Amino acid sequence: MLTYPAIDPIAIRLGPLAVHWYGLMYLLAFALFYFLALRRVRHESLASVTQPTPWGREAVDDVMFWAVLGVVLGGRLGYCLFYQPGYYVTHPLQVLAVWKGGMSFHGGMLGVMAALWIWARRRRRPWLQVMDVAAPCVPLGLAAGRIGNFINGELWGRVASSNVPWAMVFPGAQLADGSNPPRHPSQLYQCALEGVVLFVLLWLYARAPRRTGQVGGAFLLGYGVLRFVVEFFREPDAYLGLLALGMSMGQWLCVPMILAGAALMFFAARGAFENRADKAKENV
Repeated sequence: MLTYPAIDPIAIRLGPLAVHWYGLMYLLAFALFYFLALRRVRHESLASVTQPTPWGREAVDDVMFWAVLGVVLGGRLGYCLFYQPGYYVTHPLQVLAVWKGGMSFHGGMLGVMAALWIWARRRRRPWLQVMDVAAPCVPLGLAAGRIGNFINGELWGRVASSNVPWAMVFPGAQLADGSNPPRHPSQLYQCALEGVVLFVLLWLYARAPRRTGQVGGAFLLGYGVLRFVVEFFREPDAYLGLLALGMSMGQWLCVPMILAGAALMFFAARGAFENRADKAKENV
């Protein structure tokens, strides 16, 4: 087994100011999204889009702003609603205490989808086209976030069997009897699968011309499946445990993602959203 390398969660101290690694990972995630989005809009399948306006740096700047807003608001509200609703109903001001931790990917995803829907309506762009542009740029940012979780020594995995040589002993992960057995470093599993692997698959898939909605659907389906699998190695939240059918909250939240992604890809492949995209162009 391995011992978790105790890493100071504070990366830089400037007098009374402390810059945390987790915050830096969020900044890295946003920077990666921006860099990849600029490259994405130059792909042949998007470079030919001229209606309602060509995709360029100004559009990417706007999408970036709205996406950050959606991640922060959606991620925090999603955590409060999905994981500890009872606590935040009785302590509503704690919803604002983001520095204490507590962000939900599924909430952040819904927040981004809502924010980009508003932006698409304001710019009269087809919403699914916007989602298709953004989707392949997300996974590497997710990978950065999981590295932040690992540095913080949080969201560790379930107890590993003795034949897992890379299992780690995480501080604060003791069982009820006081023992602290080695666990799966599930943060790194998520970094690899939901981050790197999903990015490579989506980026390659999106390089070829796709019908409106196919790339966004592939992201929902791909992330949902990979996250569902990794949840078998991740320790369920102590205040929730395993829910119905022995599934964690993360797995239950992935079920509608998988269904929605599969349905979106199915209907998109049949051109179900092409007419809507054309109508959006005609309304300009």
